[in-house]
This record gives sequence, structure tokens and C-alpha cells, in this order.
Amino acid sequence: MSAPFTPRIAWPSLQRGLVAILRGIRPEETEAIVAALIEEGLEAIEIPLNSPDPFASIEAAARLAPDHVLIGAGTVLAVEQVDLLNYAGGRLMVSPNVDPQVIARASAHGMVTMPGVLTPTEAFAALKAGASGLKFFPANLLGPSIIQAISVVLPPGTVIGAVGGVGEKEFSAYASAGIRTFGLGSSLYRPGATVGEVRAKARAVVAAYDAAFPSIETWRAAQ
Repeated sequence: MSAPFTPRIAWPSLQRGLVAILRGIRPEETEAIVAALIEEGLEAIEIPLNSPDPFASIEAAARLAPDHVLIGAGTVLAVEQVDLLNYAGGRLMVSPNVDPQVIARASAHGMVTMPGVLTPTEAFAALKAGASGLKFFPANLLGPSIIQAISVVLPPGTVIGAVGGVGEKEFSAYASAGIRTFGLGSSLYRPGATVGEVRAKARAVVAAYDAAFPSIETWRAAQ
């Protein structure tokens, strides 16, 4: 018997291809930090499951986020975690690996999915499983030129994110390689950071992104 068909959930049209990764955030600080990120222009926020009480933080973030803002989890490794993420109101599932069952369960819940890949084989396996986009991780190991070389053989329109060791100083190099989506961790948030510190970093990241991609609206309209 063939497996049931699960439709691919498309990557959303975000104003900026930026995913904030709040690894280590605590539930009691989540609302204030997430609110600051949204106010500064971030539209996708990931709370890794190896953070303290992550589903409580995801639920708090999802409760305050506007409809156009994606809230979800990172480091998702099991279908049970996907179900808990759905229960908490998350709409974004990010994983460090390619697990077709995890991707399928997230897609069945209507979630945007971005599994981690490193090679063309993993990239095609993720797309076959229904991934919305691909997280090339760790991006600093590959660099923009290798990710660009792999992207040439992928289906047109594949959303490619660079995650791991990437910050606003690297945007221009990746822009030259045609990469416009980034997952940002420590360059935006570290455990113990104040709301003011996170807001200042977010403002700098958004400014750098807008400088690196001055024609982003034109590019989006062409997709």
C-alpha cells in the first residue's frame, strides 16, 4: 500500500528572509524578546527544543504573534515533538536532519518545514519528503560558493537558507551567490541577553539585510 499523499507546504512570502533562532530562551522572557523582534521586522522565529521548557515558550510566542509571523521550533527530531509543536500553536518546523516521517507529520499539520542538509543527496531527499525549504547547515563549513554550486542542480524556486556561523557581516557574500534566507542564532540572541540588547541586534541585522538586498521587493514579485 502506498503512503498517503501529503501536500508540500510552500515557504511563505516574507518581507525579509530572516529566521531568528532563540536557543536557550526561557518562558518568562519569551514574550518581551519575541515582541521586540517582531517590532524590528523579524517575521520568522524559531525556539529550539533544547531550550528550557521550549513548548511553553513557543505557546507564549504564538499567542502574541500576528498571523503573518511564523513561530515554531528548531532541533525537532521526532513525530511526537511535531504533535506537541502543533498543540502549542507552532507553524514552523526546523530540524538538523532529514527525517521523512517528521517532515510528513509537520506538513500534515500545515507547518512550514526546513530540514537541515549538507549534501545534494540530502537536499533532494528533503525535497522528496515535502520540505518547504532547505537549511544548509553548518553554512560556515560550506560557504556561499559551495551552497551556490549545489543550488544549481536543485529545482527552480527552491528556498535555500544558510544557517550556522552566519551573521549580518556575511550577507553580502551570500547575496552574491543568490542566497537570501538566513537563520541567525547568536548574532541575534544569547541566553541572558536583555530585551534592549536583542532589539539593537535585530535593528542592525535588518539594516544589513536591507542594504545587501536593495531590490528584495522586485525579487519577491518575480517569484
